[in-house]
Amino acid sequence: MTETVKIIFIDKGETKEFNVPVGTTVLEAAHNNNIDLEGACEGSLACSTCHVVVDKNFYDLLNEPSEDEEDMLDLAFGLTPTSRLGCQIVMTKELDGLTLIVPDETRNVSM
Repeated sequence: MTETVKIIFIDKGETKEFNVPVGTTVLEAAHNNNIDLEGACEGSLACSTCHVVVDKNFYDLLNEPSEDEEDMLDLAFGLTPTSRLGCQIVMTKELDGLTLIVPDETRNVSM
């Protein structure tokens, strides 16, 4: 049996909770549950359209962003100190209950 963890999206002020398999990326979890998180490059780290704001209680549990991710985040609209790309966050047992805000706007600037 596949182990699942809870992920919480705050999208346009509405809180939506889902159970997703461990190993799922935030972008995959969003797409599988009809959350409007674009992901124009399909997770290839070539855009910033899967930009999410991570709840500060979870941010330090994430791996450090790669230089490539930081470069893409620089292009994201509404960047915050806890911004990350959803394609780069893989759900683990430690991230059970991960809470994310889906920004109202994205900027599709590919490199």
